[in-house]
Amino acid sequence: MGRLTKYLFVHFKAIPEPIGEQVYFGLSNDGYHWEATNNAQPILTSNVGEKGVRDCTISRTQDGHFVIIGTDLSFALNFKTKYHGSWNEISHKGSKNLVAWYSDDLVNWSNPSVLHIGNQDFGCVWAPDVIYDPIQSKYVIHWSSKTASDNFAKQRIYYAKTTDFKIFSEPEVLYEKADSGVIDSAMYENEHIFYLFVKSEADPETIILLKSDSATGPFTRITNFDPYMAQLEQGQYEAPTAFKNKDGKWCLFLDYYGPTLEPGYKPFIASSLEKANFEMATEVFEFPYNFKHGTVLLISDDEYERIKQNYPNC
Repeated sequence: MGRLTKYLFVHFKAIPEPIGEQVYFGLSNDGYHWEATNNAQPILTSNVGEKGVRDCTISRTQDGHFVIIGTDLSFALNFKTKYHGSWNEISHKGSKNLVAWYSDDLVNWSNPSVLHIGNQDFGCVWAPDVIYDPIQSKYVIHWSSKTASDNFAKQRIYYAKTTDFKIFSEPEVLYEKADSGVIDSAMYENEHIFYLFVKSEADPETIILLKSDSATGPFTRITNFDPYMAQLEQGQYEAPTAFKNKDGKWCLFLDYYGPTLEPGYKPFIASSLEKANFEMATEVFEFPYNFKHGTVLLISDDEYERIKQNYPNC
């Protein structure tokens, strides 16, 4: 496999058409300067479920394979018709499944598969993310949902465990915020501590950061992160995704959807997750277009070149 010194950004695209809600790849040599692949066209498209995917995550398994998992939702195809123009209807009646693709080499991918992960109590299953738990030797997949059992009162972060991304344990609560809903969880392990970013839907209406010595919690708030998020336009950032750059810094991307800036990911840099001193750094990042909700995977030189050769920009 070689050293992991390059970067793959799996995401969807900020265009209000069905083709935008599919799987796109971005590549980078240094984590700062990003380029499109495949002439900025989708790498993978979903023909199952709602015929669209958002909020994709990519994982490298312990045996060297790859899996991409996304929210089974096409806003472009179904928002005005199936869901009558209502986000509430999506959160109550949206898909209880996720969509997955599998690969051995990041180029040859399986057909899309439907993952049955939410039981009948769940509303829409949103924004999956995956982390490997070395203590249990299992993958922890986590997402946000509302549930019918409390009349869809608020979003919580749930998780299930798997060894093969096909059979999953019964869902359990990973994190619940007492005074508001939470969505868009993203978890990272660093020096045996698990760090969890989530979007708080109120008090504050922005991203918060928590930590635990276990991938399944309990989690405690890292309050020194809060002043950095308090500087931002409230209620306009979501979908955190992060990675440790080869220069030792942590990069955090937050998906902006407000009225003031261009939509898409905005970059932040910190010296460490524990210090959580994330400052906006738009001047040192370049994107070919506005990436939407996704994740970054560290890849090798060979993997980088293989993707470029098979999905070139002509």
